[in-house]
Amino acid sequence: MKVIYLILIILTGIFATIFFMLAYLSKSGVAPGLTNGRLAKCPYTPNCVCSEYPNNSRHYVTPLLFLQDNNSVHYVIIKAVIKEMGGHIVHENDNYLAAIFSSSVFGFVDDVEIRFDPANRIIHMRSASRVGYSDAGVNTKRLQSLKVAYNSKIAGLNSPYERNLSVE
Repeated sequence: MKVIYLILIILTGIFATIFFMLAYLSKSGVAPGLTNGRLAKCPYTPNCVCSEYPNNSRHYVTPLLFLQDNNSVHYVIIKAVIKEMGGHIVHENDNYLAAIFSSSVFGFVDDVEIRFDPANRIIHMRSASRVGYSDAGVNTKRLQSLKVAYNSKIAGLNSPYERNLSVE
């Protein structure tokens, strides 16, 4: 019986060490950024979701639609929501921002990227893990939470002109 406990302790230690090493590796990466003016495509792994490529149903999430010509209000709200959700913005310009989120246990880093498309009045989103294979749906849930918080803030502006809808 003592041998079984010893083996379990050793295996647990090995797995914990591997997870901490992967978390450490995830901290050294960066968000992929824009590729030809669009968010990067998701890799084959299921730990990424993106609104830029509706034909990729495995990784697709719906983008947000904004009704105002000037996207600055939406930009400010998206930044505020990301910060409230625990994200840290690491890069931004007029129509793009990148943020990182870290898991609480091992410190895995995930990238969230937002691209504003003012011509089509769409806010595209991408959330992806930097390492590993599966994320247990964390990236999908993160973007769903971001949408809910964003829509709540837009609705709070009490202006029908500013109301937001998800693109279906």
